[in-house]
Amino acid sequence: MRISEDNTSKLVWFLAGAAIGSAIALLYAPASGDETRRKIGEAAGRGRDRLNESGRDIVEKGKELFDRGRQIADDASELFESGRKLVKG
Repeated sequence: MRISEDNTSKLVWFLAGAAIGSAIALLYAPASGDETRRKIGEAAGRGRDRLNESGRDIVEKGKELFDRGRQIADDASELFESGRKLVKG
């Protein structure tokens, strides 16, 4: 499960870096001020959308992990109860 968290974190940082890199590249591109500002706005919007999507994916993955953990805890509780009943006789 730790591997999945690491991969998700890396993906978020990659997307953030890509958005920042795109914005910097636009600043150095030979274009008029209006066109450059428009391009920066579009790139920022795309970056924001990607980060929002990644955030939703992270929340969904967190819910899945929580549900899986809850199921494991419920199963362990049932096994404990069964063992206790066997010991009591």
